[in-house]
Amino acid sequence: MGSGGQAATANLQTALDHARSLLTRDPQLAAEQAGEILKVIPGQTDAMLLLAQARNRSGDPAGALAAAERLVAEVPHHAAGWRFIASLQRAAGDDRAAQAATARELAAATSDPRLIRAGRALVTHNIPEAEALLRQALREKPTDIAAIRMLAEVAGRIGRYRDAEKLLRRALELAPEFDAARHNLALILFRQARPAEARVEVDHLLKRDPYDRAARNLLAAVLSQLGEHDASIALYEELLAEHDGHPWLWLSHGHGLKTVGRTAEAINAYRRAVAIRPETGEAWWSLANLKTFRFTDEDVAAMRSVLAHPRLNPEDRAQLDFALGKAHEDRGEDDLAVDHYLAGNAMRRRMVPYHPEDTTEHVDRASAFFTSDFFAARDGWGCPARDPIFVLGMPRSGSTLIEQILSSHSLVEGTSELADIGAIAKRLSGHVRRSEPSPYPANLADLTRDQVRALGEEYIERTRVQRHSGRPRFIDKMPNNWAHVGLIRLILPNATIIDTRRHPIGNCWSVFKQNFARGQSYSYDLADLGRYYADYVRLMARFDDEMPGAVHRVFYEAMVADSEREIRSLLSAAGLDFEPACLAFHETPRAIRTPSSEQVRQPIFKDAVDHWQRFADRLTPLHVTLGNLVEGYPGIRVENV
Repeated sequence: MGSGGQAATANLQTALDHARSLLTRDPQLAAEQAGEILKVIPGQTDAMLLLAQARNRSGDPAGALAAAERLVAEVPHHAAGWRFIASLQRAAGDDRAAQAATARELAAATSDPRLIRAGRALVTHNIPEAEALLRQALREKPTDIAAIRMLAEVAGRIGRYRDAEKLLRRALELAPEFDAARHNLALILFRQARPAEARVEVDHLLKRDPYDRAARNLLAAVLSQLGEHDASIALYEELLAEHDGHPWLWLSHGHGLKTVGRTAEAINAYRRAVAIRPETGEAWWSLANLKTFRFTDEDVAAMRSVLAHPRLNPEDRAQLDFALGKAHEDRGEDDLAVDHYLAGNAMRRRMVPYHPEDTTEHVDRASAFFTSDFFAARDGWGCPARDPIFVLGMPRSGSTLIEQILSSHSLVEGTSELADIGAIAKRLSGHVRRSEPSPYPANLADLTRDQVRALGEEYIERTRVQRHSGRPRFIDKMPNNWAHVGLIRLILPNATIIDTRRHPIGNCWSVFKQNFARGQSYSYDLADLGRYYADYVRLMARFDDEMPGAVHRVFYEAMVADSEREIRSLLSAAGLDFEPACLAFHETPRAIRTPSSEQVRQPIFKDAVDHWQRFADRLTPLHVTLGNLVEGYPGIRVENV
C-alpha cells in the first residue's frame, strides 16, 4: 500500500475512533460523524454499525434497527450486525426475532463449516442436526465459546435449561466479557423461575452498559417474577417512553398491569400491541385471557382476517385460535368455539411434544415407593418450618380462589406458582434419557436425616425472595406439585398441603381451553389430558391411603355451594383461626399472575360449575380416558344443594 493509501486508512480509523468516543456522551453527534464517513465511503461496515448504535443511544431504536438491517443486507455474514439486531429485538421483547438473529450471528461468527451449518439448522429449527454438528465440533475443540453458546441455544430451545445453564457458565468462565452469553444465562435462569440469580447477571450487564435496552427489558421481567410489580411496571413505562412502537413491550407492560389489577390499562396495552402488529397472537389471547373481557364484532373480524394469512407463524396462529375460541364461546357459538380450541391445541401439540407414559410411569414409581412405613421410619425428619401452604392439583380447579381466600388472612402471604419443589425434584432425578428409568423418588431412601432436612431448608431459603410482607405463612400454588407430594411431606413435614379438586370433565375442558405456553404440555390433547387427570387422582388416592389426613382436599363445587363452611374447614386445616376477611376475599388487593386473576376479584359465582355440559358431545376422548372417575366424582351439584 502506498503512502496515500496508508494515510487514507489512518484518517478513516481516526474518524471511526472519534465517532466511537462520542457514543456515550453525545450519541447524536456520533450518528452525524458516522453519516459523514458513509458519505465519503458508502457501505463502510464499521460506520454503518456505529450509525445503528448511535441511533439506538439517541432514543431511536426503530432507526437503529433499520440501519442494522441495511448493514446485514450489504454483508449477510456480519456477526456484530446480527448481534446488535438480536439485542434490539430482545429489548423490544420479540424473543422469536431475537432467536433468529442470534442464530445468524452465531453462524456468521465462525469460519468452521460445521458451525455455519449448525447456525443454518438453528434458523430452520432443525434441532437434531444442529446438536449433532455442535457436539462434534466441541469434541475437537472443547473451548470454542461460539460452539458452546450455540449448543446452549439448542438446549434452551428444547427446555433442557440445566444443560443450557452449565454451557453458558462454561462460556463465561472462558470469556467473562461475553455479554451475549451472559444475557442468555440470565434468560435461562429467569425461565427456571430463579429471578434472584437472573438479576445478578442482568445487573452485571447493566453495570457494563446502563443503556442496554435488552438487559433493561429483561430486568423488568425479572422484577415482576420477584414480586416487585410496581418497579417492573415503572421500568416498562420508561422503556415505552423511549420508544412505544414495539408490540412485545406493550404486551409485557399489559401483563404487569393485569397482575396488579389495573385491568382497563392492561386492555389498552394489549390493544396497542395489536394496533402496531395485528398478527400478534399473544396480545389477542391476552385479551381473551382476562376472562371478563368480551370481544367486539370488529375484533372477531380482525382476528379471522389475520388467521387466514398463509404465512402466519405457528405461535401466532395457535394464540389466535385460542382467542377466537373464547370469542365464539362467549357468543354461544359452541361448535365454532370447539373447532378453534381444537385447532389451537393441535398446533401447540406439534410445537410441544408430550409423552403420557412418562407421567404414568412416575405415578407408578411414586405410588409404590411412598408408603406409611417409609414415613414412619423417618418420623421427625425434615425441616420443621410450618411456613408453606402448598395448594396443588390440576390447573383451573379453583386453586387461585383458594389462594385468594388464604391470602386474605392476616398471617398468610400469597406468592405465586413457585418452581422450587419441581427444581429440587428435577435435580434428584438427574439427567436421564427417556429410555432410562429415573432414580427419583427411590433415591430418597438413600438420604440421611441431615440431607433430608437440608432439602427442606433449601426450599425455605429459595422461596424467601418471593416473600415481601413479613407474614409468617406463605402459599406455593404450583399445581404440578401434586407429582411431588411425597417429597414435600418428607422434607417439610409440618407444611400444609391443600389439594383442589373439580369435576373431571369440567376441569379438563377448562384446561383445554387455556392456552398454556409452557409447563403444561399434557394439556394440548383431550385424551392425554384425561389420562393426566386420572394419573393425578390415582397418586393422590394412594397418598391418602398411606398418609391419611396429610392432605386437605377442597372440592370446587362444595366451595361454591357453601362457601363459609368450606372456608372455615380450609382455615382449620391450615392451622389458622377464622377471620371474616377470608369470606370477603374478593376485596383483598394483591398481585395475581394466574389466568383467574379477574375472576377471584369478584364474589364466588356458580355459572362455571356445569358450564362444560354445553360441549359434552364434543368431549368423547375425555369420557373415554377418564372412565369411572366421571360417574364416581364426589362433587356437589349446585342446584341440588
